[in-house]
Amino acid sequence: MALFDKYAALAEQYRRLEEAGANPFNVPFDEVLSPTEAVIAGRRTLLLGTNNYLGLTYDPAVIEAARQATRALGTGTTGSRIANGSYGGHARLERALAAFYDRAHGMVFSTGYQANLGIISALAGKNDHLLLDADSHASIYDGARLGHAQVIRFRHNSPEDLASRLRRLRHEPGDKIIVVEGIYSMLGDTAPLREFAAVKREYGAYLVVDEAHSLGVLGETGRGLAEQAGVEPDVDFIVGTFSKSLAGVGGFCVTDIAGAEILRVVSRPYMFTASLPPGVIAAAEAALHELRMRPALRQRLNENAVRLYRGLERLGFELGPEPSPVVSAIMPSPDAAFGFWAALLKAGLYTNVSLPPATPGGLALLRSSVSAAHSPAQIDHAIGLFAELGRAQGLLPSRAALAVK
Repeated sequence: MALFDKYAALAEQYRRLEEAGANPFNVPFDEVLSPTEAVIAGRRTLLLGTNNYLGLTYDPAVIEAARQATRALGTGTTGSRIANGSYGGHARLERALAAFYDRAHGMVFSTGYQANLGIISALAGKNDHLLLDADSHASIYDGARLGHAQVIRFRHNSPEDLASRLRRLRHEPGDKIIVVEGIYSMLGDTAPLREFAAVKREYGAYLVVDEAHSLGVLGETGRGLAEQAGVEPDVDFIVGTFSKSLAGVGGFCVTDIAGAEILRVVSRPYMFTASLPPGVIAAAEAALHELRMRPALRQRLNENAVRLYRGLERLGFELGPEPSPVVSAIMPSPDAAFGFWAALLKAGLYTNVSLPPATPGGLALLRSSVSAAHSPAQIDHAIGLFAELGRAQGLLPSRAALAVK
């Protein structure tokens, strides 16, 4: 048996996609023109699948901060944070994040994935219990696997199921740590965080919220769902990423829990990974400043999100349960998702295909993500392509059928 025979079925599916020229998992961008446009296969293409929520990837202040830091400090640290990889900028960004969230402690990781991996695996020991929302991101599940706690899944967005499971653990030794997300990345739905916080208080648990997709999107100042729901004092740890609203790469955690500095020497993904380059750190700090100083970006983002969601809803697409910058159309099958994605790309619109096991309930999704940088005309153009090609692909009623009705 060859080493990769265990992946034979997946490899065959991948091969068929490549032959059909419809592989959404391997799309090279020839040139990126702006936060909303790129050249793909020689064609100018509207980007509707990049998670560039505030459109800051080309912001002059962010670019200049990265340029200055790179010129002054070089392209990389060549070491982990506990070796030679802690520069002044790392500490400054950690203080800025802690201040933004009004927390005592901030900690920066090299990716958002590693932030979840490092925090979750370090928080829960072998006598503890991790309670994870069933639709949690892969990084949350992988963080649970890296640790030694007992892992318990509760039904997605169900405070009642969470309470039931904590009730059974009431007399079990060890800490109980709940992990949920602000906005879920597949269907764009938000957690019932106020209810989760009440359950957390009742059972004396700890609460971790991954605000990766809600930072810069929700809340009066853009801190995320915890701020919007008015439960920030109940959230013990907030984890997030720089790769969405902050237009870069990296991750972080903030907390008020006393003694949190110990995480720096017990979190293996923090200890054994090279730290972020100075230019990336400076860009993230500049993007955080722009997020704080320009609330109009958040308003425009959410207006665009509602515009796209309502437009696709009117066409008849089945969508996630609420408008958010993640707008996913539920497809009847993976083949339908692939076909629709390929048709849209050929017409000059880039989106994402999301498939199980990454998706809830085994759904096949055609996933879009909206940016503050999109113009209303671009959103309307995308809706028009969804309409035209959705009918051509048999995913929507034809105009003739609608006329008969």
